[in-house]
Amino acid sequence: MMNPLPPAANSYYRATERGRPASTPWLSESRVDVAIVGGGFVGLSCALHLARAGVRVCVLEQGDIGFGASGRNGGQVHVGMRRDQWWLESQFGVARAHELWDYALEARRHLDELLARYQIECDFKPGLIHVNHKAKYDVDTQHYVDHLSTQYGYDALQYWSKDQMQTELSAQGYYGGCFDARGGHLHPLNFTLGIARAALSEGARLYTDVCVRSLDTQSAIKRVVTSRGVIEASHVVLAANGYLGALEPKVARRVMPINNFIATTVPLGERASTLIKRDAAVSDSRFVVNYFRRTADGRMLFGGGENYSYRFPSDIGAFVRPFLEKVFPQLKGVALDYAWGGTLAITPNRMPYIRELNPGYMNASGFSGLGVVLAPMVGKSLAQALLGDRDVFERLAQLPSTAFPGGQWFRSPALVAAMLFYALRDRL
Repeated sequence: MMNPLPPAANSYYRATERGRPASTPWLSESRVDVAIVGGGFVGLSCALHLARAGVRVCVLEQGDIGFGASGRNGGQVHVGMRRDQWWLESQFGVARAHELWDYALEARRHLDELLARYQIECDFKPGLIHVNHKAKYDVDTQHYVDHLSTQYGYDALQYWSKDQMQTELSAQGYYGGCFDARGGHLHPLNFTLGIARAALSEGARLYTDVCVRSLDTQSAIKRVVTSRGVIEASHVVLAANGYLGALEPKVARRVMPINNFIATTVPLGERASTLIKRDAAVSDSRFVVNYFRRTADGRMLFGGGENYSYRFPSDIGAFVRPFLEKVFPQLKGVALDYAWGGTLAITPNRMPYIRELNPGYMNASGFSGLGVVLAPMVGKSLAQALLGDRDVFERLAQLPSTAFPGGQWFRSPALVAAMLFYALRDRL
């Protein structure tokens, strides 16, 4: 059984969505080539690329399209994996680190292709600022920018000193950092709905309000038992991410759901451009990251704080407000029009968990907060594997993965203890 859905989002994204595609009428006892569990970035992208190749594919989403993390996140467009290239080099070697970097660049190009080919309107804006909350991080940032330039040929990243950062960002508690011209931000719900429309246009079936109760994936013909009936498929893709629940214990031991929270202010008018001079996304160096940006209508959208249960705070705006006002004290007391939470999924090493669990039964999840660019690309890679080109998938499936201490049922206390330690370290 999958996790219960989170509360309906009082989100800025819901209030500004650009049309919702109609879901496919349910066909009981259906037979398809590929059944995909989860209608977020991975599942929809996989369905799109399969349908484009003429495969009979359906997506099973227990809410409506974009109800989960894909339609609730901060909308930040990052280039790279969740871990930096230094870490990847130390863990996997230089050659493998270069392969992963090339994959990340291809994921960024894939985003451009989706937006252009299917005319997805999602308020994309280029530019992402990464800012240090400790002065001692500035030297490492400068060295890292140099490393990406000299060793990877990536010249879109610039080091910014504290003085330059202060001319670009009217925020407190920050020093230097870097600016990535290939980063950016977008409206994630409209991006998700755009991929859904594209998948439908190519012939995919999208079933919403369908809860997957159990899976039988041992045989050549797999059975997906849902709240509306049974679907048989030659292949099953599990793309449930933070909403997996107890549906697949093999994944649940390695992928942990956590909640993150966002609020948006009332429209700030010209004041918004004084807070972030250029219309770029911003994220900081804290382990529990603060991230923020301007919206298309001049609000400040701010993400801050996490918790590790299936319950959301009763007043999410009050939960986020201290993080917002610490970074922008000039916004103290500003009215918040929207506040919402979402459930994402992390892994112990923050690398996605991508595997073929049984023949013809694949999983992709655990993007650890960096799914806007990578997850749609992984969906494409799953589709390519199902179409017979398994090379990229096999390389992704070789990424090491460990289980959380205590397994599925006792992982949460260990995670909370670790997160509290890192949150304390952020403040020291």
